[in-house]
Amino acid sequence: MATEQELSDFLKSVEKRSFKRALYHVRDDEAALDIVQDSMMKLAEHYGDKPAAELPMLYQRILSNTTLDWFRRQKTRKALFSNMSDFETADGDNDFDLLETFAGVSDSQRTESAEDLTRRAQILHVIELQVQELPGRQREAFLMRYWEEMDVAETAAAMGCSEGSVKTHCSRAVQALAKALRAKGIMP
Repeated sequence: MATEQELSDFLKSVEKRSFKRALYHVRDDEAALDIVQDSMMKLAEHYGDKPAAELPMLYQRILSNTTLDWFRRQKTRKALFSNMSDFETADGDNDFDLLETFAGVSDSQRTESAEDLTRRAQILHVIELQVQELPGRQREAFLMRYWEEMDVAETAAAMGCSEGSVKTHCSRAVQALAKALRAKGIMP
């Protein structure tokens, strides 16, 4: 059974990555924050008594399901209120920056020129946009495997699919990203 401190430490450790993952899916800061908060609450309320080792898998599954629920609600809402599009916001502002994921600045980064740092930020922004353009299941598999660093079995369990499907989704995501980045001159 996880202690309150273990649960708290786990939730702190996944907070930023979960937010960015949700943001990649829904492309709305407030909705992503709601999804993460709902997921954390569900984990604490329903699974807080589970062993600490089970929390990461449970949380990933809850986060995936909460995201899918959000999409279902949006689909229903759009179907019901399609003629009331004035109420929907078209806020395309993505204020987060992938550079904030770097915990600290290493000595090699301190010696980089402003031009190099700007170029790196621009490349990361292009990569971020390309990840957002991936189809939903490919993006989900890609982020779990390479962002969350989950293995194939964990990703399959969290996504509710076979390990072969995870491999296929990841392979297609990597191919699509490589093709898009080559087209933009970022990869050889």
